[in-house]
Amino acid sequence: MQELFLEMEIKMKDGVDHLHEELKTLRTGRASTALLDGVTVEYYGTPTPLNQLASLSVADATLLVAQPFDPTQIAAIERAILVADLGLNPSNDGRIVRIPVPPLTEERRKEMVKRAHEIAERFRNAVRGVRREGNDRLKRMEKAKEISQDDERRGFDEMQRLHDHYIGLVNQALSNKEKDILEV
Repeated sequence: MQELFLEMEIKMKDGVDHLHEELKTLRTGRASTALLDGVTVEYYGTPTPLNQLASLSVADATLLVAQPFDPTQIAAIERAILVADLGLNPSNDGRIVRIPVPPLTEERRKEMVKRAHEIAERFRNAVRGVRREGNDRLKRMEKAKEISQDDERRGFDEMQRLHDHYIGLVNQALSNKEKDILEV
């Protein structure tokens, strides 16, 4: 039974880790290289992630800098950032691409918060699904007489405890991101 709890906890933890990764891509008022994680550049006919074609850095709170490894790709990088529809307008000086990050409007902040809530809800549902899977396996174990009814009941309680813990982590990550987005 312990290995069942361990397996379910690992699945829930993976879900929370993925949530953190997804929330990183949402734009806050500050510049972050994570904003460009989803940008792909046509590199000799192959869609390639921007971070494989250029060194990305944060110059200051409102400016990102992309320094291409291959300077001939500056125009393609600039075009890819524009096409990504992130609300960013890159410019280049022939060697590097400067990407000013404008402050978010109130309307855009509300959209970002709404998107964060949608992402969090998707991960809450994933945690609930893992709990359901664990409970179903406990029921099958009890039916097959591998565990007693008392053990099954304790298993349900432990599964609920794990669920509550990881739902709390999802809610905490959401509230932190919401605070970041709404911070002016």
